[in-house]
Amino acid sequence: MERPESENKMGIMPVNPLLLNMAIPIMISMLVQALYNVVDSYFVSQISQDALNAVSLAFPVQNLMIAVSVGTAVGVNALLARSLGQGDREKVNRTAVNGVFLMALSSMAFVVLGLTCSRWFYTVQTDIPGIIDYGADYLAIVCGASVGLFYAVLMERLLQATGRTFYTMIAQAAGALTNIILDPILIFGLGPFPRMEVAGAALATVIGQVLGCCVSIFFNATRNPDIKMSFRGFRPHGPTIREIYSVGLPGIVMQSIGSVMVFGMNQILIAFTDTATAVFGVYFKLQSFFFMPVFGLCNGMVPIVAYNFGARKPDRIIKTIKLSAIYATALMVVGFAVFQLFPGPLLDMFRSEEDTAGDLIAIGVPALRIISFSWLAAGFDIICSSVFQALDHGPLSLISSLVRQLIVLLPVAFILALLFQNLDVVWLAFPISELFACALCAVFMRRVYRRDILPLREGGAD
Repeated sequence: MERPESENKMGIMPVNPLLLNMAIPIMISMLVQALYNVVDSYFVSQISQDALNAVSLAFPVQNLMIAVSVGTAVGVNALLARSLGQGDREKVNRTAVNGVFLMALSSMAFVVLGLTCSRWFYTVQTDIPGIIDYGADYLAIVCGASVGLFYAVLMERLLQATGRTFYTMIAQAAGALTNIILDPILIFGLGPFPRMEVAGAALATVIGQVLGCCVSIFFNATRNPDIKMSFRGFRPHGPTIREIYSVGLPGIVMQSIGSVMVFGMNQILIAFTDTATAVFGVYFKLQSFFFMPVFGLCNGMVPIVAYNFGARKPDRIIKTIKLSAIYATALMVVGFAVFQLFPGPLLDMFRSEEDTAGDLIAIGVPALRIISFSWLAAGFDIICSSVFQALDHGPLSLISSLVRQLIVLLPVAFILALLFQNLDVVWLAFPISELFACALCAVFMRRVYRRDILPLREGGAD
């Protein structure tokens, strides 16, 4: 049955302007998110070192929340966009309401964990009372009010899946800017507000998430006619949930891999010096300004690929993938150039007054320059991983991420540290692992093209 060409812009709009139209708003909002992360850490650091350590130690739990919410939402996004391309309105709406149900279950799990296990989480990591007290307050708030995060992510992905990324940008920016504004007010007790310190930082975070969620819900209700959610007589639909998690579960695992990788690398680096782990932490703050736009590009690309796969339009799929790979690589090349030319000034922003010897600069300059060589392949690898998700090959995406961040990276870093006893050599593990991942992604992409995309062309699709 022929579908009307006017049903959705993802099926008819020229690919390049479509990709830019969908991706740029998300890229901008993710840059705002990257800025917020730096600003948030800055304000917390003004309280005390214990406060900063408390927030830093919360990273695994917060990263896990983001992993579960984003992974589930990516599964919803891909299935929903593909169903739109197929013209299956019933499945579109069924996917959306089951996504709402899954987010409710996920957020409630973290609410329970946050309210019951926050203090225990810190006591198994440290015996410093200040860190434990600050951390328990912080984690209880961010987990206890996690419903804002989960539904903000879902509602933003519903807008993305139907091509309305401009509204996603507004919602994310509103949440992030609210967080940035409230941070100093609630942390330091400006104006009529009491001084809440770390608890204030947590409260600013969840208020920003709830506001972003409310804005996204409003736009879905008033600006997204492609999705009509009804919960009358709702029952969880097993096949739909399985389809969501066939894409989403690998994404959840992939996002969680980062926590394991950071922990493993820190154990290798700390054997050299505490400053090496500090450099690694600074690197992650800085690299987000280049990686977050690439992830935003992927978020704009996935619904286009999924939609046109459902609509059986292979040429649009191929063009979208090629353009995305070019743009991602270009962004990574820019980041590579910045890290090669200006590593000293970048690191100097994070150097403390106690670092009179300049150890952060001495260790960090070669680290940033060596690690950034991996970026030349990272853009292609990240795009490939997102394509696999869009075409319902979540396991391939998982395997490529495991190679990038665990299977090759950590063993190579350990072996280099053992053989050479030279910190600069250890950083080579990053470009080495990225090259392995690049070769693997090329093999996987060839297989996906032959099995999924080429048959559409041979079958006489548009």
